[in-house]
Amino acid sequence: MSAFEGERIAKVIARAGLCSRRDAERLIEEGRVQLNGKVLASPAVNVGPIDTVAVDGIPLPAPERARLWRYHKPAGLVVSHKDPQCRPTVFEKLKTQLPRVVSIGRLDLNTEGLLLLTNDGELERQLELPANGWIRRYRVRVYGKPDPEALGRLKEGVTIEGVKYGEIDAVIDKFQGDNAWLTIAIREGKNREVKRVCEHLGLRVNRLIRVAFGPFQLGELPRGGLQEVPPNVLRDQLGGKIGAGHAHAHRRGKVQRP
Repeated sequence: MSAFEGERIAKVIARAGLCSRRDAERLIEEGRVQLNGKVLASPAVNVGPIDTVAVDGIPLPAPERARLWRYHKPAGLVVSHKDPQCRPTVFEKLKTQLPRVVSIGRLDLNTEGLLLLTNDGELERQLELPANGWIRRYRVRVYGKPDPEALGRLKEGVTIEGVKYGEIDAVIDKFQGDNAWLTIAIREGKNREVKRVCEHLGLRVNRLIRVAFGPFQLGELPRGGLQEVPPNVLRDQLGGKIGAGHAHAHRRGKVQRP
């Protein structure tokens, strides 16, 4: 097979729902992935329909239908499969309600609101791509007096300690004693972006709630609530972003999760 045929092996593993593409590359580097019976040393390999891919000696499962869930994450949960500090995690909380899933991006420990979860590692990668330009919208309670003009200038982007943040929409919703509620919309989702930008403006964030990620809304989902996005809604919102890669049916069987 030509090096340009088929799909990257990490992408195939991700589409099987085993893990994200990044985690698949890590499995390959650890020598846990075999292609046609031979251990791989590099993820720079394409595989085709007749190839056999296995993790820890177990063939990959047939790819499941891509599924997406909305979860109203409460404060106090870590968005990680393993936490070195042994704090409670989202995935432990939901393990009896969901198959093996990955999150679309992350929320900090004390950030609340909408978290998207999927069983499809390739879908996760696609939805996180900055090129999609999907807006992440937050309701933010800050301590301090926000300056409307300073907030308006965020539309031009801002550089903080050498990190450049793109266009940010920020408006004041209301004042509440020494606090104010803002609505902030970002497009890049860089690490702690909302908090860093607010701190740059002299505002201390004391509550942060994500209310939308692209076309998906938190809506009336109660805190701790979980709801699957209906397949027809998923297709309407994502179009060709789902299902396209599932046409490559590699030989697979049941697999244990790493």
